[in-house]
Amino acid sequence: MSAQPRREGSGSLRLFVAVELPDDLKRALEEAIAILKRAGADEGVRWVRPEGIHLTLKFLGDVDAGQIEAIGQVLERELYLFPRFTINAKGLGVFPDATRPRVLWVGVEGKPLAELAERVEKALTSLGFAQEKRKFTPHLTIGRWRQFKRSDKNLTDALAKWQERDFGGSTVHEVVLFQSILNSSGAEYRRLKAARLRDP
Repeated sequence: MSAQPRREGSGSLRLFVAVELPDDLKRALEEAIAILKRAGADEGVRWVRPEGIHLTLKFLGDVDAGQIEAIGQVLERELYLFPRFTINAKGLGVFPDATRPRVLWVGVEGKPLAELAERVEKALTSLGFAQEKRKFTPHLTIGRWRQFKRSDKNLTDALAKWQERDFGGSTVHEVVLFQSILNSSGAEYRRLKAARLRDP
């Protein structure tokens, strides 16, 4: 049985702030995952379900449910004048590097993304959330390694072949506060609040 989302005010929730992707881009990522599987580049990889792929701007961790309203309000105040813009998903890469990969990702291009992440960071720091120490690197996580064989040539070939692969674009028109609900079948995501960006 899946875990049921808790109501606001009933303990802590696992939260993150992200940009939600349109269905056509999720389908493109789903097709890419299927191709990588057929090519044998998936040994030891736990794939992310396409419906669960987001462009994460900030992970908050376990947060008291009573803070949800304040988070939504501060995001709205900080972002209501931020203009909508387009992003493009392109290329394949790994963190931390190809010799000991832990995360398989698709890159995301969009000049205003860094500024958007900075605005989100500023808004949440004002509520007492710790500032992110790592540089923001926009990406879409599509897989994580349980284990990795150094001799996996299929992965090396895929990274080289897909370096410039274009997965498509979309318009960023809002930033969403999500709850991540962990259960035996994987993570489920619930939209809690949304801060809409300004029409250009």
